[in-house]
Amino acid sequence: MNNLNNLNISNNLNNLREAATTMRKKYVIAGAGHRALHMFALPLVRRFQDVAELAGIYDINAKRAKTMSDMCGGVPVYGDFEEMLASSGADAVIVTTIDSVHHEYIIRALRAGCDAITEKPMTTDEEKCRAILEAERETGRKVIVTFNVRYIPYVGRVKELIRGGAVGKVLSVHLEYMLDTSHGADYFRRWHRHQEYGGGLLVHKSTHHFDMVNWWLEDEPNTVHAYGDTVFYGPTREERGERCLTCGHRTDCEFYFDVTADEELRRLYVDNEGEDGYYRDRCVFGDGITTYDTMAVQVRYRGGALLSYSLNAFCPYEGWKVSVNGTEGRLEAESYEHALNADSENDVIRVFNRRGEAVVYHLPQVQGVHGGGDERLQSSLFVGGEADPLGKQAGSWEGAQSILIGIAANRSISSGRPVDVPALLQVGGV
Repeated sequence: MNNLNNLNISNNLNNLREAATTMRKKYVIAGAGHRALHMFALPLVRRFQDVAELAGIYDINAKRAKTMSDMCGGVPVYGDFEEMLASSGADAVIVTTIDSVHHEYIIRALRAGCDAITEKPMTTDEEKCRAILEAERETGRKVIVTFNVRYIPYVGRVKELIRGGAVGKVLSVHLEYMLDTSHGADYFRRWHRHQEYGGGLLVHKSTHHFDMVNWWLEDEPNTVHAYGDTVFYGPTREERGERCLTCGHRTDCEFYFDVTADEELRRLYVDNEGEDGYYRDRCVFGDGITTYDTMAVQVRYRGGALLSYSLNAFCPYEGWKVSVNGTEGRLEAESYEHALNADSENDVIRVFNRRGEAVVYHLPQVQGVHGGGDERLQSSLFVGGEADPLGKQAGSWEGAQSILIGIAANRSISSGRPVDVPALLQVGGV
C-alpha cells in the first residue's frame, strides 16, 4: 500500500509539473546564506527548473551573492534590491536575510507587485509584524511563511488524530524541545547570538514549535508568561576567544568549530568576511551574547487550552516530545535525532483513552531533510496544485500568531508579567 501511495504521489506531481511548465514562474532571492542555498537556490536550479526559474540573487555582501550564484551555475547577481525587482521579471521574492530585516524585503516585494516567500520567523517584533500585515492588505499580494514542520508526515499525523477527536477537546499541551551541543551551540556562533537580529531563540527557533501547536489546536494564543536566561553559553568560562579560527584554546575546547572544513561554509563565509566583517565561527562563550539558552513558557489559548513549553540549547541529544491532554484521553508523540532513533524503523504515536486502553500507531520513518518536511514544502511552493486538507501552507496571519508568542515571551521575561498577545497587534498595545 505504501508503494502504491508513493506511486500515486509521484504521478500527481508529474501531472502538476506538466501543467506548471507552461507558466514557469520567476523567483529571486534576498539573502545569500547557507539555508538559502540548500532550501531554495539549489532546488530551484536542479529539481524545479522545468516549472520555475531562479532569476536573481541579492545580498548586502555582494561577494557572497556571487559565490552562491557560482554554486548555482551562474544565476544573475544584483547589487541593488530594487534593481533586481525591476529588471528580473520576478513573480515572487524569497526572503532569507537575517530575521530582523525580513519585513523590509517582504514589504518592498509586495509593493513592487511580487508575492513574498519568507523563511521563518516572519519578522522579530510586533511593529514590523503589523507593517507586513498592512502591506499585504494594501497591495493584495501574498505572503507565505515556510513552516517546514507542517510538512513532516509524522507531525501531520498528530494533527489528523487531534482533529479526528482522538483525545476529545484539547485542554493542555506540554512540549519539551531539546537542542544538542552541536546544533544548539551553533546559534551562539552566528548572528543569532544577538537577540536584536533574530528575536532570540524564542522567536527564531521556537516559531516552528509554537506554530506546530497553533496548527494542531487550530487556535490562537491569548496570554503568555515566560522565564528565560543564558546560563550555559556566554562568558561562563575563562578559556574563550573571539572566534574559533584564531582561538588559542582550539586544541582543547570541545566546542571548537572549524569553519574552513566545510567547503560551502568556507566559500560562503570565510572567503567573503572581508566585505562585511561577519564571522561564522564566533566563540560560544564570548561577550555580548543576548540570546537565552534556557526558556520556559506558559501560553493560554483563546479556546481555553494551556501550553507549557520549554527549550534548552545545551542538551546531550536533540529532539522533542509532546503530550496532548483532552476530555477523552491523552496523546504522546516524540521525535529524536541521532542515537535515540538509530535502531528504529518507525515513529510512534500513543493514544490513551479513559477506559484504560492504548492505541499505538507505528509510522514508517520518512527519509529527507527535517523528517521529509523540506522536500514536501518545496514541492508545495514551486509545483503546487495539490489538495491541502490539513492547511499546511501558512500565510502571514499564521506567521504572526507563532512569532507573537515568542515576542510576548521575551517581553514577559523582561517585565516579569504576563503579556496579552492580541494587544501586540494593536497600535499602542502592551
